[in-house]
Amino acid sequence: MIYLVRYGEIGLKGKNRRFFENRLTENIKKALQGIPGCSIRQLHTRNYVEVPEERAAEALQRLQQVFGIVSLSPVTVAGPDMAAIKDAALAEFSVLARPGLRFKVNTRRANKRFPLASQQVSAEVGAHILRSIPGLKVDVHNPETVLDVEIRDEAVYIYTQRIPGPGGLPVGVSGKGLLLLSGGIDSPVAGWLAMKRGVTLEAVHFYSPPFTSERARDKVIDLCRRLAVFGGPIRLHLVRFTEVQKELQEKTPEKLSVTLMRRMMFRIAEQLSAKRSALALITGESLGQVASQTMESIAVIEQVVSIPVYRPLITYDKQEITELSRSIGTYPISIRPYEDCCTVFLPPHPAIKPRPEAVEEAEKALDIPALVRDCLEKTEELVIDPENGS
Repeated sequence: MIYLVRYGEIGLKGKNRRFFENRLTENIKKALQGIPGCSIRQLHTRNYVEVPEERAAEALQRLQQVFGIVSLSPVTVAGPDMAAIKDAALAEFSVLARPGLRFKVNTRRANKRFPLASQQVSAEVGAHILRSIPGLKVDVHNPETVLDVEIRDEAVYIYTQRIPGPGGLPVGVSGKGLLLLSGGIDSPVAGWLAMKRGVTLEAVHFYSPPFTSERARDKVIDLCRRLAVFGGPIRLHLVRFTEVQKELQEKTPEKLSVTLMRRMMFRIAEQLSAKRSALALITGESLGQVASQTMESIAVIEQVVSIPVYRPLITYDKQEITELSRSIGTYPISIRPYEDCCTVFLPPHPAIKPRPEAVEEAEKALDIPALVRDCLEKTEELVIDPENGS
């Protein structure tokens, strides 16, 4: 089985296009690891992926999770002469044919040495199909099925299916980002969207034993495993946050605890980003969704870092985020009933418009450098692989 793999905006990258194409090809190879007998050819703004027939469905599933792929088609390959093209087209089309089916033939002739023009090829192939399969109708304006014929230098490719891919850019072309991964619904979706724009992802999770359970920690590991299906192995930084939250409880105003906690998380994440050469922090914040995600809260929290903070979900509502989480497979993991440290320590009336001067005054009670240093020293690192490459 051969799949023709198409990309979209990569083709607009001008002199840098080859860099994007090569990265996509490498990501396809990684996605197909573990399936023996696969081969990939990069030709003419296309990738041609050959896979064993018995593993074709599995290979297709993996390819549909590779960012940068816009669509795929299983193809029939023919030799560069009209008799072979007609035979292959008939074999490809006969599987779909039914009485009354409206179809058209669409030919692209990249090989300009081929003796017939594109329209001539389409006419001859269409006529051959009509003679061979009774009851069909040609409809060039509103066809139910399109038979595509691509005539290229090395072969002729014939297909009727266009299977959608995830689109976007190949992971790895846009630098590295550090995702603040809570374990809820939002942050995994934000990480997925960042990967779709070519970002290599690492993740940081803050947990507070014994207030948060091992199952909450395991949930985050499983979320990384699911995200790794789309972008390859993810390095997860597990930050023990218990001492910070105890200090906040004991020494700072309750209504500011969420703001102060997020500022501490950002400080620690910025230090980890420097260590891991990440260029930005990525969060699952959605404007107005909770107290820490008002414009005032976001501004005060972000004051403590100089690294850019990307918020892919900032204009999404909860329904949109939930639908996307279902489609990428993170939702069933995110809704497991194991709370993270943000939820466990949520005060009854958090400040929704914290004043910078009040927050800075509250922080004077904390030894911030020591707390950050202690968290970094106790951070555990795991490299999470994809879930069985599925």
